[in-house]
Amino acid sequence: MKRNFFVFAGLIMATVAIIGCTQQQAVTQTTSPSDESTVTASSSSADSLTKETTQTSKALSSGTFVDGEHPTSGTVRIVKKDGKHILELDSAFKTSTTGPDLVVILHRLPDVIGSTKPPAYPINEGDYVILAPLQKYSGAQSYEIPKNINLKEFQSAAIWCRKFNATFGAAKLL
Repeated sequence: MKRNFFVFAGLIMATVAIIGCTQQQAVTQTTSPSDESTVTASSSSADSLTKETTQTSKALSSGTFVDGEHPTSGTVRIVKKDGKHILELDSAFKTSTTGPDLVVILHRLPDVIGSTKPPAYPINEGDYVILAPLQKYSGAQSYEIPKNINLKEFQSAAIWCRKFNATFGAAKLL
């Protein structure tokens, strides 16, 4: 009986020692009514001081994708994070995989799909600015907006096939 007690006590002390020596990380996220998020991550270990990193992002505009030439869904938002403007597609974002040259654009008109003609919903040069090639057909992703772009001139975001001038989907930014 005494032997089992000592084995059990030894296992508990070994577990405590292992847990105490590994790095621990805590993440806290809070959201205020102004849609401003603060994420704080702190990490500590037995032989180092606590480090803290804080990132703040503020949503400037957002919209929901509507179908163009191909089904496109999800939400887009433009945020200001650490002094930079970022276009973010949410985790529910999805578009067709049939486009050979898909790019993410900002468009001057609020209703890209309604202002163009099916089936391709072509857009006119000068009405948009290309941010970057689409990273992936679905899921969360983000694109930095260059500082020289005046966001007040653009009222929507879209997924556009550059090769065939076809708008897969667009979202009015409110």
